Parts: sequence; C-alpha cells; structure tokens
Amino acid sequence: MAAHNNLGKWGEQQAAEYLQRKGYRICHRNWRMGHRDLDITALTPDGGTLAIVEVKTRSHVDYATPEESVDWRKMRNLAVAANAYVRRYQLQCDIRFDVLSVVGDGSRAEIDHIENAFVPPMM
Repeated sequence: MAAHNNLGKWGEQQAAEYLQRKGYRICHRNWRMGHRDLDITALTPDGGTLAIVEVKTRSHVDYATPEESVDWRKMRNLAVAANAYVRRYQLQCDIRFDVLSVVGDGSRAEIDHIENAFVPPMM
C-alpha cells in the first residue's frame, strides 16, 4: 500500500480514537454510497446529533492545512452521501458536518476538530 494511504488510515484511526475519548459513539467508518463515502459517522456525547466527520490527514502543513482541502465539491459530495445515509437508516436527529484534521508522522498526532465546519451547499 502506498505511504499516503497508510498515513490516511492512521489518521482515520487517530480521529476515531479521539472522538471516542470525547464521548462520541462511532456509528460507521468509511461508509460508502457508490463512489462517495463518509469517513466517520458518530453520535455526539448527548446522543442528539449525528456528526458527519470528514477526516483530513497530512504529514505537515507547510503548504496548507488539511481542512483547507474541503472545497465546495467535497461539501456537495458529503451532503449527497449524508442524505443517502440518513434515508438508509431512517434517522430523525440533527445532523452537522465536522472536519477533523490530523497532522502527524504516523507516530504522534496533532488533532484539530472543527465542529459545524460547514453547511453543505444547496442542491
């Protein structure tokens, strides 16, 4: 597997562990709908909100932060996948979109969790 894939898997594992330490209940990881996916879906600690968490992992931030790579296309794709997810599981709760950036070298991680990072564009 390519090094960037390994770093991405490591980052998603760090993100899931971080969320669990904060009291979130992980529902799914890498949920797929066709070519779209949701990195992590998790219920907030109070159980009232489903967080759709986009995880961005980088080894360094010399050029840009991980969250800067979540552009309008990615937001739209996340919204389409989240809509399918909500319909599939017939959810009746609030939904928010978070971005969780992981910066590290595979041994230690610096994590920044941005709750309500964006409101998806209208479709």
